[in-house]
Parts: sequence; C-alpha cells; structure tokens
Amino acid sequence: MSKVADLLRKNEKPFASFELVPPLKGSDVSRLYDSLDPLMQFHPPFINITCHRDEVEYVSNPDGTYTKMTLTKRPGTVAVVAAIMRRYPQLEIVPHVICGGASRSRVESELLDLHFLGIRNVVALRGDAIPGQRYFIPEADGFSHTDELVAMINRLNHGQYLDPTVRNGLPTDFCVGVAAYPEKHFEAPNLDVDIEYLKRKVEAGADYIVTQMVFDNEPFYRFRDRLVAAGITVPVVPGLKPISKLRQTDLLPRAFHIDIPQPLVSRLRQARTEDDAYQVGIEWAIEQSRDLLSHGVPAIHYYTMSKTDNICQIVKTSF
Repeated sequence: MSKVADLLRKNEKPFASFELVPPLKGSDVSRLYDSLDPLMQFHPPFINITCHRDEVEYVSNPDGTYTKMTLTKRPGTVAVVAAIMRRYPQLEIVPHVICGGASRSRVESELLDLHFLGIRNVVALRGDAIPGQRYFIPEADGFSHTDELVAMINRLNHGQYLDPTVRNGLPTDFCVGVAAYPEKHFEAPNLDVDIEYLKRKVEAGADYIVTQMVFDNEPFYRFRDRLVAAGITVPVVPGLKPISKLRQTDLLPRAFHIDIPQPLVSRLRQARTEDDAYQVGIEWAIEQSRDLLSHGVPAIHYYTMSKTDNICQIVKTSF
C-alpha cells in the first residue's frame, strides 16, 4: 500500500486525485460506484472519501415543546471504505476523519477499524459547526483542534493507545493529510495566524497538505511561498472545483468562505443558460489546471461533489 506523501514526493509526473461524497441514506451503493467508475480511467493513485458528522434537528411536539433528534444522513466511513475496496481492491482509499461530533475514544475506534481494513492514509479535519451553532463546539472528551487529532494518530503510529491498560499495542501506520486555506480559514484573524495553526498540524505529525478549493491560482502561489518561509516543507496540493451552476457564484463563497475572481464572474454573467455556465466552469478549471501544472504542483485534487462528467473533461484535457 502506497502512502500519499510518498506518491507526492516520488512520482515523476503530477497526477489527479479525486474526492467523493458518500450517497445519502436511502440510496444504495450503486450511487457511489456511478461516481467512482468514470474516474478510474485516469488510474488515480488514491480516492478521498468525505466524512459527515451527525446532524441535530428539533422536532416540535403537540404540547409546544421540542424534542432533540440526532440524524445520521450518510453511511459510515468504514462501510463506505469497505464497499469501495470490494469493487476496487487495489485502489488506495483516503477516508476523512473528523473531530466534530465524536469523542476521542470514538475517533480512535474508527481509526483502528480502518487500520484493520488495511487503510494506511487518512485526512484529519476538525469539521464544521452543526447548523444553529455559531462556532465549532467539541464533544465531551473530544478534540477542539485538528492538531490534537493529528497528535493522537501519531501516537497510535507509535503503539500508544488511549486505554492505558493496553501494553505493547500494535502500531498503526497512517500517513496523515490536513487541510489548508490559501485565503485563510474564516475563523482566523489573519493569514499569518492561520499559517501558525497549520504549522502546529505539521509539527504534530501531518505528512502533507491539501488546500480548500481555489478559483484563482495566484493566491495559492503566494500561500505556497509563505509556507516555505514559515518552515513548512511537506507537499502541498491545490484543490479545485469547477463551477457547474450560475447560482454557485453566490453559494460557494457563503459555504466555503472563498473568493471567486472577477474574470470568472464576468464570464459566468455572459452565460445565457445553465449549460453555458457549466461549460464556463469546465474551461476555467482547465486553464487553472494547466497553469498549476506549469508551476510544478505534484498533484491537483478535484472536489467532485460526486458529479464527475465535468471532472473527466477537465482531467482529459489538462493532463
């Protein structure tokens, strides 16, 4: 099994990696395969699988009170990984592991389940606040920040378990990716502080970095230079997502706290139909990809949102 950090350092040619979202509860595994199968023509070294915390809703009762309900809207990470391994046993799968909604012991159990499946790569993330919460609130005995999760994974890699009665625990062998934000995380006061937080993740044991989606390469190049100046030398992979609908110019900045450059907005405003906007998104992502490749990135990570027709066109044209 290959480690992502080794692939990023040793591959002679840059490659495309992809991120998929598990299907919603109520659908079957074929929905996952329908998204994955078209991407296999590119022989991706690995596939990322997102993880989504349980959601909380309050249901009104006849007496005017409310009942809190916890809803799991997608299948669990271990089940999704196992389903992909059954179809593509040689494919390296990189599941996301999040702090949100879980205690330390629950996260450790999930990691050990993944280890038993033979998984050797994970992406460690804090996760978002649940709807209705203004800020992220960790679970009791949970992690507040990603560097704490990375540190625990690093301890597992040295055979150190949460349970002190475990003696001579079998070491895991996880390669750990973490997220970064070239335009800064919206909770950070400025980019310098955000890079300090990122450095903590690396010092805790992170092996490589994947960025939030960017629509303008120049901020990514400046960010990459600042990481080197800060002493962060692990591989950095830019993340891209093609615009597919006109309304995404409003939705994406709100959801992901990112900028969409004016030249792209201008092109989209000239689009007369949704099909035209879809094509603009493809063309822009091709231009971005080619420019990134010319600037020596080791890979490009595509956020597919499990819709892959446009991603396939982009990769075919760019690589």
